[in-house]
Amino acid sequence: MENHVTQISRDDLDDLREAFNKIDIDNSGYVSDFELQELFREASFSLPGYRVREIVETFIAGDTNKDEKISFEEFVSIYQELKSKEFSETFRRTIARKDGIRSFGGMSGISSEGTQHSYSDEEKVAFVNWLNKALIKDPDCQHLLPMNPDNDSLFTSVRDGILLCKMINLSQPDTIDERVINTKKLTTFTMTENLVLALNSASAIGCTVVNIDAHDLMAGKPHLVLGLLWQIIKIGLFADIEISRNEALINLLAEGEELDHLLSVSPEELLLRWVNNHLHNAGTQPIRNFSEDIKDSRAYFYLLDQIAPKGEGDNEMRVDIDMSGLNECDLERRAELMLCQAAKLDCRQFVSPHDVTSGNSKLNLAFVANMFNMHPALQKPQSNGRDTELIEGESREEKTFRNWMNSLGVSPYVNHLYSDLCDALVILQLYEKVNVPVNWKKVNKPPHPVLGANMKKLENCNYAVELGRTEARFSLVGIGGENLNEGSAMHTLALVWQLMRRYTVLVLSDLGDGEKVGDQIILSWVNSTLSHGRKATQISSFKDKTISTSLPVIDLIETIAPGAIKSEMVKRGEKGMLSDADKLNNAKYAISVARKIGARVYALPDDLVEVKPKMVLTVFACLMGRGLKKADR
Repeated sequence: MENHVTQISRDDLDDLREAFNKIDIDNSGYVSDFELQELFREASFSLPGYRVREIVETFIAGDTNKDEKISFEEFVSIYQELKSKEFSETFRRTIARKDGIRSFGGMSGISSEGTQHSYSDEEKVAFVNWLNKALIKDPDCQHLLPMNPDNDSLFTSVRDGILLCKMINLSQPDTIDERVINTKKLTTFTMTENLVLALNSASAIGCTVVNIDAHDLMAGKPHLVLGLLWQIIKIGLFADIEISRNEALINLLAEGEELDHLLSVSPEELLLRWVNNHLHNAGTQPIRNFSEDIKDSRAYFYLLDQIAPKGEGDNEMRVDIDMSGLNECDLERRAELMLCQAAKLDCRQFVSPHDVTSGNSKLNLAFVANMFNMHPALQKPQSNGRDTELIEGESREEKTFRNWMNSLGVSPYVNHLYSDLCDALVILQLYEKVNVPVNWKKVNKPPHPVLGANMKKLENCNYAVELGRTEARFSLVGIGGENLNEGSAMHTLALVWQLMRRYTVLVLSDLGDGEKVGDQIILSWVNSTLSHGRKATQISSFKDKTISTSLPVIDLIETIAPGAIKSEMVKRGEKGMLSDADKLNNAKYAISVARKIGARVYALPDDLVEVKPKMVLTVFACLMGRGLKKADR
């Protein structure tokens, strides 16, 4: 079906269409009760808790075909049934359509049957400008840049996969070994390889890539391209908004607040606190959000004045912010004057004057995050009896688990592994991902009442442990619901690892349902496949020290995907003896090539070098799945 792009009129149906697309965070074409609850929680409705719960129940009851998913048609029907004027008006204000939203008919054979998607011109312009600036010096992107923000060049520029791979490395350095990216004499096959590499690498850093494939990106489907780019950009913007990486954020502790609580706060909340900390120092009113409260540019003027360099450090140039723009009555003109001041700090990114005055929360969040990264203007905290040396960042294992969860589209997004799992809602969603049935009628869903909220969460945790023992048949000796609820690292990791292992071996569907595929089956397949490929490498277990060279992984890839490995990129050393640098280079290459041939590997190069048995198992299991799929063709 031809893709017709038209400007949408301002009517209810279009408001609801955008709302639906916002709620449908995994782009599945359906929304769940979890996604609905997330909408209400983020929307900050001025409604009592019982009323919000009633509204959520109304949505869920509108699931007419009882498939536990709500389609757009069901969504519209439910909304029409909500007669409350108070709710209806609040809802409309929250999802009010921004100028520049465009719709287009679906382009696949299935989606062309009347499906429409929408995307924002403002987001397209913001992302194009950000990409142009970020990649302007990259020699591999010169054939793509600069892109024109006024046309659809962004959607054609992602076709070869290079731009996406480069953006992933900007957000999370060294995620992709750039030796693996195809950059010369590109064909449809090599471009598809790049896109598969980008998607699997995006998944590895925590992007939700459910229902997106290389063909969608090659076709330049706008809503999928923008959705993926936003996730990649956001991960990069938020990377340092974390106390273990920036201890100056401890200055944002509220009076009487425990440090443990601040450590569990989301990056969005930390950004809001950071802005309000500077507004407090400026003697002006705080803000509650990055939408309604920033439309008049007042907060931004004061923030810029606070974070501008004062010329006090060595070689620091003083920057003076002109505050006279606050006297401008026209808000659009005032926003332009404010952005001129932001440009002095090299922070004029992501928003136009209209994005400010219309309260585009996504782009204003990006604007503020970029300002924080460029000019945090926070002093090193005083100890006040706190031992800041004890603040540890997440371990590699914890980060891998968290990225895996987020890549599957769990809701809410997991920022902190232990505190965000203490109500078990994410764990229960993961059970469903590994084909363990969950009775959601037994689950206490937010919003919880103020009194007894933790008891509701504890009941969920008890149910999660019960499911693990009875349905999943996990080994959970000594693990109780209270351990999950309290955020016990040892107990939470024990359960999460078994969930991830089950998910990983589910790809081996020809051999069983995950539960029956033991380590020995995977090990035997690895060695027999290596022998079949006439490779000298063999492994005795997933603790075998030869894995530190990554040569067993590289040889296995070469066997199941001939031609994927470039021998000149591989260091083999004398009698298998390699330096630490060569081992790491081999590992980086092996992980990236595995992702390029279609294996969704979450493990990191260091996991191979250090021979971490759990992560090593997942690498070989993913490659086994890839090898079995090829054998079935």
